[in-house]
Amino acid sequence: MAGDEKGKAKKEQMKGKAKETIGRTVGNERMTAEGQAEKSKGDARQAKEKAKDTLKP
Repeated sequence: MAGDEKGKAKKEQMKGKAKETIGRTVGNERMTAEGQAEKSKGDARQAKEKAKDTLKP
């Protein structure tokens, strides 16, 4: 299960980064902001999973 969550985090990060880059390229501020938000969400999910791994005995 943890691997699945880590995969989701990576997917969100990559999707957000791509969206942010495309938004900047075409000059779409809304898309850039959405991409940053998705990337941040992925970062948060990844941090949560790393914290879980650290706390496991």
